[in-house]
Amino acid sequence: MNPLVLVVEDEAALVTLLRYNLEREGFRVAAARDGEEALLLAREQKPDLVLLDWMLPLLSGIEVCRQLRRMPEVRSVPIIMLTARGEEGDKLRGLDSGADDYVTKPFGVRELVARVRALLRRSASPVSADGTARTVTAHGVTVDPARHSVDVDGQIVDVTPQELSLLHVLVGQPGIVFSREALLRRVWGTATHVTDRSVDTLVKRVRQKIERDPAEPERLLTVWGVGYKFRDRNPEA
Repeated sequence: MNPLVLVVEDEAALVTLLRYNLEREGFRVAAARDGEEALLLAREQKPDLVLLDWMLPLLSGIEVCRQLRRMPEVRSVPIIMLTARGEEGDKLRGLDSGADDYVTKPFGVRELVARVRALLRRSASPVSADGTARTVTAHGVTVDPARHSVDVDGQIVDVTPQELSLLHVLVGQPGIVFSREALLRRVWGTATHVTDRSVDTLVKRVRQKIERDPAEPERLLTVWGVGYKFRDRNPEA
């Protein structure tokens, strides 16, 4: 069955435009006009991806995003935030709430469809640098892209596609320092407008899920002035 995209947007003309172009590209489309309807449809229809406007009636896009990430049925579904707010701080708020990508209005529909396809591909099967979707393990963290699962000390944790991709890169090569630019290319690809600070926001989210104390990380380490690495030996060894 073709992927289902949930479009959450209160501007009727834009919903019509997005529906037409997405359906022409082979996607199924469901639409919600406010935040509460979006949460209801997400539970009922379990979309493969959500296009989520920031400014919505009843509940803001930011709050909808946060609630989607707490819903077991859809917490791992990719979310692209749509908004006219283009300031860096707003982008980081969107990503920090759990969004995987961020598109500023006005946008080109062809570019948006390309991002939808790219994010769905990464969600379905994140791959390592050599093009394989191999399972990787280091220091109690196992990342299995084929099953979209992350195991931390024997416990499965829920992750978004971007969080899984980041962990797959870092856990797969412990001890190797990756610059923010390198992680942007590995996790988001080239067809995106997210910035270096977006990597910091994603790392913060990942640490909340894999570290005993996110403020004092033992696994996902910052290399000041360079980037990030996964510790290459057990800190308790």
